[in-house]
Amino acid sequence: MKLTGGVSLAAWAYLVALRGAFWRIRATQPPTFQPAPKRVAAIIPARNEEAVISKAISSLLAQEYDGEIRIIVVDDHSSDKTAFAAKQAGAVVIEAAPLPPGWTGKLWAIDQGQKFAMRFDPDYLLLTDADIVHSSDNLRALVARAEAGGLDLVSLMVKLRCRSIAERALIPAFVYFFFQLYPPRWISNLRHSTAGAAGGCMLIRPAALEKIGGIEAIRGELIDDCALAGRVKQSGGKIWLGASDTTHSVREYDTFGEIFRMISRTAFTQLRYSVWWLAATILAMAVVYFFRGPCRLLGSGRWFRSRRPAWAGVRVAASGSPVALRTAASSALSREPARTPWPPRVRSSYRRRRLAAPAHRAPLCTPLRCSTKHNLIGMFDGTSLRRSGFAPPKNAAHAAFTGLFCIRRVYTVACVTRSWLD
Repeated sequence: MKLTGGVSLAAWAYLVALRGAFWRIRATQPPTFQPAPKRVAAIIPARNEEAVISKAISSLLAQEYDGEIRIIVVDDHSSDKTAFAAKQAGAVVIEAAPLPPGWTGKLWAIDQGQKFAMRFDPDYLLLTDADIVHSSDNLRALVARAEAGGLDLVSLMVKLRCRSIAERALIPAFVYFFFQLYPPRWISNLRHSTAGAAGGCMLIRPAALEKIGGIEAIRGELIDDCALAGRVKQSGGKIWLGASDTTHSVREYDTFGEIFRMISRTAFTQLRYSVWWLAATILAMAVVYFFRGPCRLLGSGRWFRSRRPAWAGVRVAASGSPVALRTAASSALSREPARTPWPPRVRSSYRRRRLAAPAHRAPLCTPLRCSTKHNLIGMFDGTSLRRSGFAPPKNAAHAAFTGLFCIRRVYTVACVTRSWLD
């Protein structure tokens, strides 16, 4: 139990302190820098997007942008009226040529659109999806950021739709783990090899694209956005990734199956199609997110029962809350006992009360009782079903309660990430 708890605690210490502060992502404010107008060609690969493409095109036509913008839709052999809807909305529509061997359909369509767009000699290429509705200042902000920082690739994680039960349950966790894998601070740092981008909204310089060999250089990649960012960064280019709460996706995922197919298509590719890597990943996530040992490991030892402010602060930090970490630091510096920053209301089937205990007696409320919506590491909040951590369930009721406990842990992460999307 102590070994597993120590591993889990070390993993969370790494995620909080050494992973580029990915958990502090907020919507990016547009830069104040106002560059000279630039020519932009927006390329939208589309296949059977009749229901949403007109909204995407209309949002691009409504941009508050002084430069010239050309909107090119590449119809990838749609079986519906995607091409007709795009023309009616005001875009230039071209038909994609037959798919050659070794190419993915989306990248082949983008390559066709990029070659067509070069006729207009654009300063930037905006690679976007048919379901992305851009805010009126989005293009201006993207160009301003690229010009101000001398960036070769600028991308935004747009606000994803979270309305159906399936979307609310899975989309926030998807965004959370995306930023965990690709911390924006590391992406923009030339000393880090980490490179990533969000394919729904990417602004790239044609010269940077030509330098890496064009779209053909990544023609077979399924995670094309991150592959493109990786090639640009490897070639010496500067890239940047941010988040937006105004530019959003109108893609609907009404069932769990649709989201599972969307995620598995990219996640399993990330694991190199290895069942062993998948099993190792699931085991690691179980230790980090489900194990209840770290709080016990640091919260119940004799050292942490001391009333001295420094140890009191460490014990508060053991609770795993970002607010608790700040409270612990201030407590240690001021040498005054800290107060436990738990949510003020604890819902229980037995009682309701307010918690304001000293740090050296920090209460541990069970996750099924305690609301931890704004607590990123709320999965450590809770007394163990058994003091020894995860143990085989004694009976059916114990197994059911353990399952609910694990679901609550995942839901906590989802709630926190959803606060970025709302």
